[in-house]
Amino acid sequence: MFLGTHTPRLDDKGRLILPAKFRDELAGGVVITKGQERCLYVFPMPEFQRIAGQLREAPVTNKAARAYSRVFFASAHDEVPDKQGRVTIPGHLRAYAALDRELVVIGASTRVEIWDKQSWEDYLAASEDEFADIEEGVLPGGL
Repeated sequence: MFLGTHTPRLDDKGRLILPAKFRDELAGGVVITKGQERCLYVFPMPEFQRIAGQLREAPVTNKAARAYSRVFFASAHDEVPDKQGRVTIPGHLRAYAALDRELVVIGASTRVEIWDKQSWEDYLAASEDEFADIEEGVLPGGL
């Protein structure tokens, strides 16, 4: 399970050093793809394969499933982190998430998310007031 918030930097070659606490689980390979709210999702290979299996089971006649699968898979980039725990984020994904040098990397349970620092701060400012209100809809009965 991925937890926590980290603030690494993107180097001049578009590489990110993964947080040390995430490296063991990601060492076998990752898939980086577009996420919602203009962030990037980083999945360990087994989790990506599980999600791919679920998408394969969706009927090809389902327009939303086709559309989601196209973007999800077409934007995906697979890679094995190097010995320093670095991964390269391709230009098209850096552009999608508006990644600059300053990043925020968060643990989001079964995936890692990569955010531009300012985008993350804007997202938090806009959503923190709603956090308590959405708990019951996400966790029936609350915590």
